[in-house]
Amino acid sequence: MTIYDIAREAGVAASTVSRVINNKPGIKTETRRRVQELLKKYNYIPDAAARGLVMQSSRLVGILIVDIRVAHHVDSAFVIEQELTKRGYCCIIMSTGPRDADKAEYIRILEQRRVEGVILMGSMFETEAVEESIKKHLPKVPIVMVNGYLKLPNVSGVIVDEDTGVGKCVDLLWKKGKTRIAFVLDSVSPANRRKQQGYCDGMRRHGTGEEGLWLYEMEESSVMAGYEITLRVLDEHPDIQGIIYTIDLVAVGGVRAAWDRGYDVPERLGLVGIDNSIYGEICMPKLTTLDNRLQALSESAATILREGLEGKVQSKKMMMFSEIIEREST
Repeated sequence: MTIYDIAREAGVAASTVSRVINNKPGIKTETRRRVQELLKKYNYIPDAAARGLVMQSSRLVGILIVDIRVAHHVDSAFVIEQELTKRGYCCIIMSTGPRDADKAEYIRILEQRRVEGVILMGSMFETEAVEESIKKHLPKVPIVMVNGYLKLPNVSGVIVDEDTGVGKCVDLLWKKGKTRIAFVLDSVSPANRRKQQGYCDGMRRHGTGEEGLWLYEMEESSVMAGYEITLRVLDEHPDIQGIIYTIDLVAVGGVRAAWDRGYDVPERLGLVGIDNSIYGEICMPKLTTLDNRLQALSESAATILREGLEGKVQSKKMMMFSEIIEREST
């Protein structure tokens, strides 16, 4: 059933049916009622692409994620997608992969899709290649980066103070008498480097020298990788008293490794994750974690993007404050 079929049965022009569909004025009450009844009778659904051509609006929002398997970013994308869908936007979610050239290429793909707004999930999009691609392909499209920022006129950022939060995690462990602390980085990104800096600043604030900064980097983010890196930390520093991980998923592997090695958690070894994810709640003992405000962060990103889509003044850079959720592992 097409708009022309509806018009023929209603005895009106196709343009009249179009005006009814788009809730335009200037239609007689009886005509509007007759057309609406036929639309309902035949369950007529307007072609979104065709309407977009007429209205010069795609109502599309692109959400880019480096790795769609990362639960934290997917959860955030879900919140954003739900918020925007409520307001009539359609979101397309794409996984770019870690290569900067591929991230930049996906920006070009979004231009081809005629998106009206973009969400970039995570600080891993804070790269020169992405910045140049935005300048070239999407210079006037409102863009919001979650937990990151690019200094461009059409880009806004919502950032969590994870560096300060990690420093407070260090303070928590020191308060409990745990002064020999390692830091495990699950992947290299601007956000994770900020977390690492927070650890270093916190340790130095307590008088720890450079030799006491035990820094570890991983090649992948998984429970097993967390298990293996923790065994390495315990082998190299058997007198260790605490470990801070950049993500809960990896920390859960650390909890198991400590158990297998006979380290009593938290009496002998305090463990802290970051994300406040479900992983920390279901492991034994339950994991102390730095809550980086996923729900609020995502809702704020959606609001800022919506403001841009509606032509309102966008917040350029919003800072949110993290909070330690203390559980059984400390």
